[in-house]
Amino acid sequence: MNESREEMEFDVLFVGGGPANLASAIHLVNLAGKKGKEIEVCLIEKGDTIGSHSLSGAILDPLALKELIPNYLEKGCPVEETECKDEFYFLTRKKNITVPFTPKYMHNHGCFIISLSKFTRWLGELAEELGINIFPGFPGTKVLYDSGKSRILGVRTGDKGVDKNGNKKPNYEPGIDLLARATVFGEGPKGSLIRDIGQKMGIFSGKMPQVFETAIKEVIELPETSAFLSSDTTVVHTFGYPLGLDTKGGGFIYKMKDNMISIGLVVGLDYEDPLLEPYNAFIQFKRHPFIAEIIEGGKVLQQGAKTLSAGGYYTMPQLAVDGALFVGDSASMLNIQRLKGVHTAMKSGMLAAEAIITALEQNDFTQKTLQVYESDVKKSWINDELYEARNFSQALSKKGALKLIHLGAQYITGGRGIKDPLSIEADSSTLKKLAKKKAPEGSEPSAQDFDGKLYVDKLTGVFLSGTQHEEDQPCHIIVNDMDICVTKCFELYRNPCTRFCPGDVYEIEGEDSGKIRLKLNPSNCLHCKTCEIKDPFNNITWTCPEGGGPNYSIV
Repeated sequence: MNESREEMEFDVLFVGGGPANLASAIHLVNLAGKKGKEIEVCLIEKGDTIGSHSLSGAILDPLALKELIPNYLEKGCPVEETECKDEFYFLTRKKNITVPFTPKYMHNHGCFIISLSKFTRWLGELAEELGINIFPGFPGTKVLYDSGKSRILGVRTGDKGVDKNGNKKPNYEPGIDLLARATVFGEGPKGSLIRDIGQKMGIFSGKMPQVFETAIKEVIELPETSAFLSSDTTVVHTFGYPLGLDTKGGGFIYKMKDNMISIGLVVGLDYEDPLLEPYNAFIQFKRHPFIAEIIEGGKVLQQGAKTLSAGGYYTMPQLAVDGALFVGDSASMLNIQRLKGVHTAMKSGMLAAEAIITALEQNDFTQKTLQVYESDVKKSWINDELYEARNFSQALSKKGALKLIHLGAQYITGGRGIKDPLSIEADSSTLKKLAKKKAPEGSEPSAQDFDGKLYVDKLTGVFLSGTQHEEDQPCHIIVNDMDICVTKCFELYRNPCTRFCPGDVYEIEGEDSGKIRLKLNPSNCLHCKTCEIKDPFNNITWTCPEGGGPNYSIV
C-alpha cells in the first residue's frame, strides 16, 4: 500500500539554494510584480541553512549581479576584496616561476573576491524579503513525473526519522510532494535528481560526457605580520607542482577580509594514476616553499571539498523539458577557462525566470514554450563565453606537448583549435591499472606532515567542515555491488575510493589477513560526489541523506 503524503502546490518550485536558483527566484518575483501577477514560489535546499553547502572563496564577475541588483553594494552585498591584482606562477618541486604571458581569460580586472557562502546567504535574505518561501534542510529525493514519464510535476522531499535498517522511528515524518507548474533544477554539479531525469528523459543524449574537477579548499587566518597581507596582490594562481603537466588542475590563493585567505587545489578527475590522492596533493601544494612562505604562521579555520562541472559547452544538457528547466552548474555552465561560474549560473537563472513568465502568460508549461529559455541562453553572453571555451577542458586533458599545441591553437582561433569538437572521456574511464600489487612505500603522508593547526589530516578537515549527519539513518552512499570492491576493484586499482574521497568515507579493512571488506563512514561525507564521478566501475550512487552535511560559513 502506498503511503499517503501531504501535497503542496506552487506556481514555481526551485530545487537547490545556490546562486543560480536564488537569482532566478528573485528575478521571477520582480518580473511578476512589474506585470501585476501574484505567484507562489518555493525554494528547497538540502543544506541546513542557505549557504551552508556553498563552498569557496570565489572570484565574482559582477556582470549578472549588476543586471539583477544594480544597487547591490547599497543592498549590503558581502564583498571581500573589490579589486583583483593577479599573479600567475608555474611551480616546480622547489621553485616558482612567474608566467611571462598571462592569457586574457585569466585576467580578473573588474572582478571581486567573495565568500560564496556569505554571498549565497545574502541572496537568500533578499529572496525572503520578496516573500519567496525558502525551506532549508529539505532535500529533494525523488522527481515526480506524470504517468508517461514525459512531464515533470515536481519533487518529493526526503523522509525524516527512518533508522539505518529502514524502520520508522517515533519521530518519523514522511516527505512532502511539492507540485509546481514549473520546476527549476539548480542542484549544482552531478545532481542526483538531474541524473534521474537524464536516465528517464534523455536530456544528456548526444552530448559529450560531463567531466568534473574536485577542489580541496581552506580558509586560513594569517598573522597580522604576514607579508602577503601587506602586499597589493589579491589573487594567486598556480599550475605545475604537485600535479605536473599531465594532470589537469592547479592551485589558488585569494585574499579575504580579517587577515584571512582562501586557498585550494583543484584536481581534474580525468587523472590516470589510481594512487593519486587529491587531499595529499593539496598538502604537498601547501608545503611548496613559495606557498609555505605565504601561509607561514597561519591557522586553518575551515576546510571543505567540492566538485566543479568542467565540461562546458559540449556537455550542456537539453535545458528545458515539459514542466522543468535546468540552470547553473547542473547544466554544466561553469566557464572552466575563466575559473568562474557564479555569473553564468546567475544569468542562466534569470533567463529561466523570463521563460517562466512567458509560460505563465500563455498558461503553457510544455517544452515548446519553455524552450525559449534555451534559445535565450544561446543569444546571451553565456553562450559567447562558453563557446569560446568549448574545447578548453578537452585540451587540458591532453598530455605533454600535445596539450600546449591544442591550447595555443584554441587561443589563436577563438576556441576552435585543431579539431572542433575535441573529444573527451568520462572521468570514470581514465584510471590505469596498477602495475604492482601494492602501493609503493611513502605514498601516504606521515604523522609529522600534520601539525593540527596549519597542516591538518583528513579527519580534522572533516571536523573543520562542520559536517554533521544523523547517525541512525539509511546510508546515503549506495555501493551497488560490494563484491566488485573486494575483487576487481581491489585487484586492478587497490580501491581508489579510499584515496579520491576527501572525507575518509571509504575504508578497506582486513587487507593483512586476506579477508578484505569495504567499510563506509557516511557521517564523514562532504557531499562533493567525487565518489560517484570517479569510481571506475560506476558502482557508487550518491543520494541525499536525511539532512545535515557541511556547514560552510566563511568559505
